[in-house]
Amino acid sequence: MSTISGSTSSTTPAEAAAAASAAAQAALQEASQSLISGVTGDTSMDVSTIVTALVDSKVAGQQAALETEVSNDDTQISAIGQLSAALSQLQVGLSPLFNGDIASTFNATVSGSGLSATASTGAASGAYTVDVSQIAQAQSLTSGAFSSSDAADMGTGTLTISVGGQSMSLDITSSNDTLSDIASAIRSSSDNPGITASVITGSNGTEYLSLDSSETGASNVINVSVSNTTSSSSPLVNLGVTSTAGATSSSGSSSTASSITSTSGAWTQNTAAQDAMLTINGIAASSSSNTVSGVLSGVTLTLGQSTSTTTPYTLSVAPNTSTMESDIETFVSDYNTVISTVASLTSFNSSGAAGSQGGPLLGSTMVNQIQATFGVIVGSSVTSGGITATLAQLGISLNPTSGTLTISDPTTLDNAVTSDPAQVEALFNSTNGIGQQLNAQITSFTQSGGIIDDTESTISTNLQSVTSQTTSLQTYIQQLTSQYTDEFTSLNDLMTTTNNESQYLTALFGGANSSGTLNSSSS
Repeated sequence: MSTISGSTSSTTPAEAAAAASAAAQAALQEASQSLISGVTGDTSMDVSTIVTALVDSKVAGQQAALETEVSNDDTQISAIGQLSAALSQLQVGLSPLFNGDIASTFNATVSGSGLSATASTGAASGAYTVDVSQIAQAQSLTSGAFSSSDAADMGTGTLTISVGGQSMSLDITSSNDTLSDIASAIRSSSDNPGITASVITGSNGTEYLSLDSSETGASNVINVSVSNTTSSSSPLVNLGVTSTAGATSSSGSSSTASSITSTSGAWTQNTAAQDAMLTINGIAASSSSNTVSGVLSGVTLTLGQSTSTTTPYTLSVAPNTSTMESDIETFVSDYNTVISTVASLTSFNSSGAAGSQGGPLLGSTMVNQIQATFGVIVGSSVTSGGITATLAQLGISLNPTSGTLTISDPTTLDNAVTSDPAQVEALFNSTNGIGQQLNAQITSFTQSGGIIDDTESTISTNLQSVTSQTTSLQTYIQQLTSQYTDEFTSLNDLMTTTNNESQYLTALFGGANSSGTLNSSSS
């Protein structure tokens, strides 16, 4: 019988047993003719056919019932898998609707091409004027010129190079004392604090060491100190340079550039280390990076150029209505997938062939509970923050017959997310919103010990029992087949011997149509 309570989804084991038994009896009748023929003189009795028919007459019904139950159980387990997959897909699609993010997605747009912005959770709608007085820069330095002979032998000693609060030390020996070797050692050091070193060769053959910091910001200045040299006149000494970070004004709206000092003033500062300086609605702010976050809540600014020669930028932050609508449309689609899956698995087709009229979960109390629970949730109102909202107020209708959802009025939905996002936020709030309720129920249904797990476990237990019964039945069939084969083989041999003896006696004494050899000789 079906494992799922109330299910009439397919051929029952009893029906299968009856059909198999009827077929076995018909085969037995046919096999009986072989036996009768053997008794009445035809020695070609088909032992195999008789044995198969006798065994089938005993076990066909039970065997068919077990096979049908295995098939039904497998079909129901597969159907539950389809339902679980649809529920999982719905739960994934519900994510932005139950975590409170539905009304927390914003778009940030900026006038001009020198500033870009992105908005995330925590942003607030509004318009802002952004004035960028300077962008953040990374310091770039170039040493004084070294003749080709000096560049080929800089001398030995120790270089200590720092950027901001990080530093590295390099031992310069006779094996790496060329200017190119020093640049290579800086680049390859595992302690490199973020400096790119290269050698520039001038048109007259002189060489220069170029140092570029990878970190922007006023505090990330480059310092090079030289120690342990063998001579104060060693070319290596001329690589020493001291940088001083620029100072920010008390108002925070401006800063001075970084400066450098070096032996004989040999080094040149190509680009000063500086912070980005900007104002938002007249309020001064600074950042060591051109990616500015934490100044305007929920908004990240990326600075590309200052507004010194342009008008200030206008930044607009507004709800991301397209994302909100897309999330809701995904929810409706995924919800309907669950409902249509349920409808398919519980369908009934009266015109279908016997045993295949109903879906595998037809009559399942598990499915009925899921349907009823979901129907109540999507058909009810939600109250949050003093606002009561329903799906209908968003232009989404519930079909009372099919149970599916339809965005019947896209204009109403668009107006809701554009003009009344508070209503959308109330309906899908993270405490008792529709998304949160559905998510909680799906978790309850699909978790270990939930209704789906319990139902599947019951079917699996029954399947194990049926498999065990099938194994026992196969053993019995083998034993019975062996027994009948031995018996009917012996009977067939006896019938053959008897028939041969009968033919001999007839030949000797005569029969209905023969006088026999003895009678012939006596006459």
